[in-house]
Amino acid sequence: MSRLIFLNLPVADLQRAVAFYEAVGATRNPQFSDHTAACMVISETIHVMLLTHDKFRQFTPKAIADARATSEVLIALSAESRAAVDDMLAKAGEAGGRADPAPVQDHGFMYGRSFEDPDGHIWEIVWMDVEAAAKAQAEMTPA
Repeated sequence: MSRLIFLNLPVADLQRAVAFYEAVGATRNPQFSDHTAACMVISETIHVMLLTHDKFRQFTPKAIADARATSEVLIALSAESRAAVDDMLAKAGEAGGRADPAPVQDHGFMYGRSFEDPDGHIWEIVWMDVEAAAKAQAEMTPA
């Protein structure tokens, strides 16, 4: 059985957050959603739990970070192509996210961009040509 990832993110406005994640391609799983939380399915193995601040506080004694002011986590998600990276960024921008809070990374064999969701959580979307990356790494390794 594949291992699943459940990423828990605190959100200020649950409905706004759900609308944003649906706009960038996630689907809501009603089985694990209510007025305090929404389970957003990114893929078969990756789920994002959007939690109101009150709900999030039930799981940690620590203060909730203001993701617009403090780095809490960088979330990286693979993409199938360079065009898919750009498409995801376009969707994020149209849905109220902020595109490219960090410089675009273009190394030829790897291309990545990032966006912030409405609560300031940063997502990196990255495409990589694995064979070209392996070749580049081999060329950099001393013989």
